[in-house]
Parts: sequence; structure tokens; C-alpha cells
Amino acid sequence: MSGSNRVISVPSLAVDQSLTSFPPQQMLDLLQGEILLDVRSHTNWGGAVTATMYLPRVRSHLWSQLTHYSSWVNYFPDIVKSEVLEYASHTVEQTHRLYQAARKTFFLMSFEVEIFLRVSECFQQHIQFSMERGSFSDFSADLRLQDCGEGTILTYSVAATPLIPMPSIFIQEAIRADLPGNMRHMRQSLCQ
Repeated sequence: MSGSNRVISVPSLAVDQSLTSFPPQQMLDLLQGEILLDVRSHTNWGGAVTATMYLPRVRSHLWSQLTHYSSWVNYFPDIVKSEVLEYASHTVEQTHRLYQAARKTFFLMSFEVEIFLRVSECFQQHIQFSMERGSFSDFSADLRLQDCGEGTILTYSVAATPLIPMPSIFIQEAIRADLPGNMRHMRQSLCQ
């Protein structure tokens, strides 16, 4: 079949009401595998990003994988260690303590970072990560899952300021270059 006659199967657009904020073309892009990025500054030396992608898996299946935190080394190639230090359950939310270490090459320099996080889970809806201590001035992340037809929309937002001062424009460009590939790698790992 030639490229101009290619047929793309797109899931039904029966989506969660909160997704109606996506313009129709962006929704179509998501369903066809695009990663939507919103990169912005965060402090003078930091960056923030929201990445959104569609996963052809139901939320309950993804939730069990995403909350298996030692598997995050498979989702993000730069993470070299991810382990739960403490499990603590509550009635509605679960809170854990997590340790992660990562290696990153940035502008021909190699960096190693580590972070101790408090992780709060709202069952099958969202996971919030807040820094207790680590190789950042500040760090927070939020992962949200929403039903979308027979699949799920995953939205991952991160805001961080490294300890090493670097203009936020450089941080933003590095995020813009790296994150789509990392999110595709995550999708591939989650959907195997």
C-alpha cells in the first residue's frame, strides 16, 4: 500500500469529559501516537513540562504497572535505580517514600542525580511526586490517567530546578529534545 493510501485505525472518541479541552486535531494527533508537549520556564534556572500521550491499554492495567516503582528503570532510560524505601497506606490515598538515581549527558557533560521523593497515590487517577531531598533545588511531578475510549490518556507534568545554575532556556530545550523519546519508550514498555 502506498503512503498516501495508508489507513490508520483510530479508537473511538468516547473520552472522559475533562478531555474536551483538547482541540479535535490535538486529540486526533494523540490517538495516532503523537506526544503533546507544553514546555515552560520554572524559576530562573529551571524548567517545567507537561507531556501527554495516548496508551492503548485500560487504566487499571496501567495503574498496576506505574505503581510498581522499581520498574521505572524500564520506562525512562536515564533512571538507573528506582526503589521504594517505605510503604504507608491510608484509606483513600497511599503515600510512599521513593529513591531514584539517574544519569544524564547534557551539553557534553555527564551528570548523576539522586532524589528522595514522597509519592502520593489516588487510586487509578493520579500519582504526585514531591521532593524530600536530592540533587535539585526543587522537584515535583504529577502523573494523571484518564479514560479515552478503550485506552487511556497519560499526562505527566514535571517542574525542576537543578542545583547547578543554568539558564532555563537551556533546560527547556533539553526537555523538548529528550522527553518525547522518553515518553515513547515508556509507552512501548507499558504496552508490551
